[in-house]
Amino acid sequence: MNPSSAFIIVPAFNEHAVICKTINELLDRGYSVVVVDDGSHLPQYSLIKHLPVHCLRHDVNLGQGAALQTGTEYALEQGAEFIVHFDADGQHLAADIAALLVPLIKNDCDVVFGSRFLNNINTSVPLIKKIIIHTARYFHSFFTGILLTDAHNGLRAMNKNAALLLNITQNRMAHATELLFLIQKHKLRLQEVRVTIVYTTYSLQKGQSSWNSIRIGFDLILHKLFS
Repeated sequence: MNPSSAFIIVPAFNEHAVICKTINELLDRGYSVVVVDDGSHLPQYSLIKHLPVHCLRHDVNLGQGAALQTGTEYALEQGAEFIVHFDADGQHLAADIAALLVPLIKNDCDVVFGSRFLNNINTSVPLIKKIIIHTARYFHSFFTGILLTDAHNGLRAMNKNAALLLNITQNRMAHATELLFLIQKHKLRLQEVRVTIVYTTYSLQKGQSSWNSIRIGFDLILHKLFS
């Protein structure tokens, strides 16, 4: 495949310390990159305007879900064949994207989730985070019918048809749970692929609290059940 047909959606909120490094690693592999500046105090465009990327901006901070949806809609308008969600904080590896795209290119599935726990060989995850994430995966499975090995991994990919169906309406972190509901609703084919998460002081400080992610997901599930 032509790497430029894969559009990497990078939601960014005050990521000025790492944004250029993150984007350059994606550009080095030939991908099309869409940065969605989600209301950063220092506009990210001022840092990346010299790079060949698409840069969109929310005037106010709406949340990661909203940024991903804005970027996806734009990428589809530009003719994207594949959409990849990729965090801006440096915790994902651009080298892992190719493995996520393989089952999509082969048409073995519609959506691919990255997993740091696949084959139970990751030992770098902080213990408390590992416990929380494993608890969350069973929690989500009970309500969505989808049991992932990694319940809170922001690295995921999908083909164009799936991207058109997976319309994110949850602006903030509940979008991760909403995606599972939508995958089940539309009977999309799902696979997981082994990826690496890089834990740095910066990414741990910037990252969403796992407990808060579970709380947000629980709120969404209650809304789905009783609305």
